[in-house]
Amino acid sequence: MSDLETLQLVIFTVDGDRYALPIADVQEIIGYTTPRPIDAGGDVRGVISLRGKIIPVLDLAVRLGHPASGEQGEIIIVDGADQLVGVIVDDVDEVYTVARDTLQEMPHGSAGVLGSIVEIEDSLVAVIDLERLGAGSTLPAAEDVERLAA
Repeated sequence: MSDLETLQLVIFTVDGDRYALPIADVQEIIGYTTPRPIDAGGDVRGVISLRGKIIPVLDLAVRLGHPASGEQGEIIIVDGADQLVGVIVDDVDEVYTVARDTLQEMPHGSAGVLGSIVEIEDSLVAVIDLERLGAGSTLPAAEDVERLAA
């Protein structure tokens, strides 16, 4: 299969459920670091500094309707629409390659941040849509992140 026919997904867990992000959207994965709180509310836990860049951090569990994440796990740094964003997850499993035609789109308006779903190793894995994640979040605008962190 060619790269156009397949998609690599980073598989991770949040509150015991399996989710994925396309690896093309993932900049890196770091161990949990306590974010500095900012006055953004909602699912924004705060900001972290990563090699001199201030990055807002979302609690994905809250965004998905689960109880808030604890003070452990990992942070997946993703390349959002106009800024890098950290996403707190419980555990990153591994990278899987799936055939694009096995992805089933979620109906718009009914899936929140979920863009599609795929079966991997006899379980369903929901794929996060970064556009939907950013659209429904209380993420501060890229130009406001530095000011809020000061």
